[in-house]
Amino acid sequence: MHLFQHQQIKIYNSLTGEKETFKPINEGYVGMYVCGPTVYSNVHLGNVRTFMSFDMIFRYLKHLGYKVRYVRNITDAGHLENDADAGEDKITKKARLEQIEPMEVVQRYTVDFHNILNTFNFLPPSIEPTATGHIIEQIELIKSIIDNGFAYEVNGSVYFDVHKFNETNDYGKLSKRKLDDLIHNTRELDGQSDKKNPQDFALWKKAEPQHIMRWPSPWSDGFPGWHLECTAMSTKYLGEQFDIHGGGMDLKFPHHECEIAQNEAAKGKSPVNYWMHANMLELNGQRMSKTTGNTVNPDELLSGNNKFFSKAYGPSVIRFFNAQSSYRSVLDLTDDGLLASEKGFYRLMDAVNLLDGLKASETSTIDVNTWKQKCYDAMNDDFNSPILISHLFEASKYINQIKEGSETLSAEDLNLFKTTINIFVFDVLGLENASKSDSGTDKLSGAVDILIKLRQEARANKDFALSDKIRDELAEVGIQLKDGKDGTTFSVN
Repeated sequence: MHLFQHQQIKIYNSLTGEKETFKPINEGYVGMYVCGPTVYSNVHLGNVRTFMSFDMIFRYLKHLGYKVRYVRNITDAGHLENDADAGEDKITKKARLEQIEPMEVVQRYTVDFHNILNTFNFLPPSIEPTATGHIIEQIELIKSIIDNGFAYEVNGSVYFDVHKFNETNDYGKLSKRKLDDLIHNTRELDGQSDKKNPQDFALWKKAEPQHIMRWPSPWSDGFPGWHLECTAMSTKYLGEQFDIHGGGMDLKFPHHECEIAQNEAAKGKSPVNYWMHANMLELNGQRMSKTTGNTVNPDELLSGNNKFFSKAYGPSVIRFFNAQSSYRSVLDLTDDGLLASEKGFYRLMDAVNLLDGLKASETSTIDVNTWKQKCYDAMNDDFNSPILISHLFEASKYINQIKEGSETLSAEDLNLFKTTINIFVFDVLGLENASKSDSGTDKLSGAVDILIKLRQEARANKDFALSDKIRDELAEVGIQLKDGKDGTTFSVN
């Protein structure tokens, strides 16, 4: 008998705004689609946070015994600047700036994406389709939408008729927006637009002469709309209706709203039973933004080579930090927060590493079954990883008490206890084992801290030649010292 037959999951459904009991369309099977990256730059840390949350969800569903088909796409064409229907393709723009082929851009940043996710110990999805690999499916989808009267062609481009669709359907039901409000808040289009209404969105765009990425279609040589790609890929691999669709909160409108509309217009049914949205990642209480400079990428966070953090942080520390907040909460990335998470992570690992040395007793003074079910209850409650972690810290307290002899476990209970901890720490949360003592990063930090203290002493003694020598020789081996009002920090280049 599978575990899922004993555990009842509740999922917060963005479509209804309520926690609902999870009932897959086919018992024992789960179809899950998550919008993947547009591969025109290094993967954004906010995106990593979203994918990390769904990696944990994927891991838990698999642990419960579900056969999960997890589809996460790669957008390698059709995503225009500002998520709009006009402007330059993000990938083509990068290719033009770097004077390389668009598919070189795609390859470079797809490899980067996979490398980063591997570093963070992600499980690969079951299928990772690309938009360019599904042009035929997208053209067929557009034909169905046109045949059903919900799209129109103008000058080689095809647009979804939002107003016509809204006569018989509810456009805006996911994001809780009304079409009348959208009309009122939309600026008038200039005379250059082919759309009937500003709210209509592109299903197919005719390529301008300079547009490199183009494919033949019944309407023009052109390229698909960004929203259409996910509808085509999700339904191809998961069916016209599937269980879970995930993504970042920023995709709810218009991207996911348009996905629902396209599927209802083409197939006459809503595609997804449970919509799940991961919330945003902030940096020091502010929105991450390249334009303001308030941003850090995963490599910079892992290496410590950035202006925001006092040191480098390991992948599992960052995973642990992420799991200490609900996927639906805004997560504020701060140095203090990461330092606290690092301490908590190593405290948990130190306890886990004592497990094998624990000795069984004749009787148990700890109710392991009740504790174990509390761990499942946390994850069953919309994947509440912060509560799960609180129960794991409770377990670390038990481990120390058993070691000291103030609590006992029978052989059977001790085996169950060890197995459960390993399942939730490694299989579900996806953490990798480490201890403070064997962390190369921490040994490096300790050594550099000693040199920083020696440099401070040299400066206090007005021995500036030694002070500069320490700084310059560290720089030669790629360790940059930064003097600030709160003292000296370092980064590794």
